[in-house]
Amino acid sequence: MGGKCPHRKVKKRRLSHKTARRGKFLLKADDAVYDELVKLADEGKDAQGKELPVDEDLPGMGQFYCLHCDRYFANENVKDDHYRSKRHKKRVKLMSGSAPHTQLDADLAAGMGMPDNGLKLMSM
Repeated sequence: MGGKCPHRKVKKRRLSHKTARRGKFLLKADDAVYDELVKLADEGKDAQGKELPVDEDLPGMGQFYCLHCDRYFANENVKDDHYRSKRHKKRVKLMSGSAPHTQLDADLAAGMGMPDNGLKLMSM
């Protein structure tokens, strides 16, 4: 009797699924990133021109940051590789389009927004 454990593939798949989900929740929401980009555009700055404070807890002392993806990188080479990646290009395209949905939009779509009682006619 030899061979591999039959549950080995299941365990491997379960662990890879957890790591994929973990990275998903560490990002800022799309609407928060979009608001930052709009604020920078109103000031006449681009995403690259922002001075970053030195922070020892972040990768690369917090100096290599992608605003669109809300990620810090260890050095300039890794950041440049990220800028050429498919994930970054999709994110830039998403952020350059129309404004993403917000919680207010979701509430209004679910019927939980502000009530519309019609026009006020006359108060007595």
